Amino acid sequence: MGGLRLAFLFGFANLVVATPVDIFHGYGRNDYWERRAELISDERSRELGSDIVLRDDELQANRAFMKLKLKELDDAFLDPSKFLPAHNFIAIKSKIETSEVFKILKDMPKGAMLHAHDFALVSWDYLFENVTYRKDLFMCDVNGRKQFKFFSYPDKECDWRLLSALRKNATSLANLNREIMEEITMKTDDPDKTYYEVDSAWEKCQRTFGTIIPMLSYRPVFEDFFYQALLEHYEDNILYIEFRAILTPLYDLDGEEYGPLDVVKIMKTVTERFVRDHPDFVGARVIYAPSRLVDNDQLLEYLTIAKNLTSTYPSFVAGFDLVGQEDKGKPLSYFANDLSKLSDGIKYFFHAGETDWYGTSTDQNVVDAVLLNTTRIGHGYALLKHPKILEIARKKDIPIEVNPISNQVLGFVRDLRNHPASMFFANGYPIVISNDDPGMWGAKGLSYDFYEAFIGIMSRDADLKALKKLAMNSINYSSMTETEKLKAFDIWERKWNAFIAYLNIRDNSL
Repeated sequence: MGGLRLAFLFGFANLVVATPVDIFHGYGRNDYWERRAELISDERSRELGSDIVLRDDELQANRAFMKLKLKELDDAFLDPSKFLPAHNFIAIKSKIETSEVFKILKDMPKGAMLHAHDFALVSWDYLFENVTYRKDLFMCDVNGRKQFKFFSYPDKECDWRLLSALRKNATSLANLNREIMEEITMKTDDPDKTYYEVDSAWEKCQRTFGTIIPMLSYRPVFEDFFYQALLEHYEDNILYIEFRAILTPLYDLDGEEYGPLDVVKIMKTVTERFVRDHPDFVGARVIYAPSRLVDNDQLLEYLTIAKNLTSTYPSFVAGFDLVGQEDKGKPLSYFANDLSKLSDGIKYFFHAGETDWYGTSTDQNVVDAVLLNTTRIGHGYALLKHPKILEIARKKDIPIEVNPISNQVLGFVRDLRNHPASMFFANGYPIVISNDDPGMWGAKGLSYDFYEAFIGIMSRDADLKALKKLAMNSINYSSMTETEKLKAFDIWERKWNAFIAYLNIRDNSL
């Protein structure tokens, strides 16, 4: 036993002696500050956007913009309660809207939005004020939960009541409307208490989807809803979007039902109409993304649908994904044999590593996503725990779709300063910023997520170079054709130059 102890101590002593690295190699010991400056300079040369060289007018705009950012950060450093990204987005959304940095980010052309889900693309104000006030919408209560659906004549499966009549006869219209709003969104007075951990937030999110999908699947509403989704992103200076869609069948009041091919055709037609109405909007593409809570037989049915969709609408269907809470669903490894056999030109855009766990089948989804040649990684929250996979992803130039607000509201991180994407920014990884499910938590467009990333996750020194890189990444890593990308960059560059001019005029007028 004594020999083992001595051997252990001897080995440990050797380890300690061999470990130190002389960071002053080639320097005198009095050159501490010179070496320190070089180390910091080297780190900054790796940050996202470090390869961007700003023009003189951009430098001028950047100086004015950074004054606003640094003031906001410095005020929060002195009083941490003012640091908004440390608080749940649902609780501080209105405060973000008063930020001068946020107001500028709304005006900034942000390029493309590449990760969001179809039934959560639109702001909760539109959902409540437009959809719930439409005629023929009925509501019923089932075990304390409200359900909504459009009918000419309601079925007998529930005690359906016409919502407009319920509102007219309500003892307290304000209370009824509050209950409806809380049922169709994740709105709550105390999000930290209501969504106290990941599962509670996810359960509410999934339940909310289950509530809104039956009313949004009414074809006339769906067409208007999807047009509004494009409009809200366009008005937020987005010129192209890619979104995940489960392709739930649509219905009308004549009893007609519309399957996946019909739904994609409808979305494509609405997109074409929107582009005609807004020529500086490039377009949209759908990623077919059914639930991962299935077995292999169901997956094979999904893949058959995916093949039919991509062959019928090759210019509109971008690829395939599986969605739902990764911790509760099947891991990609469960489907890997079937997924790896697919060779019909269908691209994958896998959600992978949207979890806090380490060493589980869930966080190992990032391994299978890369092995299955995913085009992008959705969330990639667990990627830091897999350095080899991160290394391979970087070498293969696989971008990471970062969704700051979603990760916070769904309970993965409370204070966005602790978000793992800070390392992606620090090392210049290929990333894009997306909004995931903005309608669930009251966001609109992409600016809120840009704000949370810019103020909460990125370095204090991150500036217009990083923001410009993010916008360019979003176009480069989209599924657009090269011709479409050239058009998108032309539109984006003109808008970017106008934005820079606006910042300079704004600064001179203050």
